[in-house]
Amino acid sequence: MKETSEIISKNAFKCYLGVIPEVTNWDPTQTEFSLIFETNPLAENVELPPKMDDLWYSNVLAGIIKGALEMVFLEVDSYFIKDQLRGDNYTEIRIKLINKTTPLIPHEE
Repeated sequence: MKETSEIISKNAFKCYLGVIPEVTNWDPTQTEFSLIFETNPLAENVELPPKMDDLWYSNVLAGIIKGALEMVFLEVDSYFIKDQLRGDNYTEIRIKLINKTTPLIPHEE
């Protein structure tokens, strides 16, 4: 997961959003980590109305991470811990490896 986390941080986010989140808060088994964003480009020009204070506006990022890792046969749980739009000092996405899957190869007939 170390290599995967670095690719997500230094390649994917830099390429698509122009930011490099910090990879941190590893669990002892090295299967769970956090991505910390000092700035979240999806939230730069957004102001949520008070009645929407429970909305995780940038949650699409967690879904993108989950979907991208499924394409390389890593089943993960990806979710927001903190968000600057909710008044936090930084944005944090938590990623946890659930299972490494294997590709299904169809039998030849």
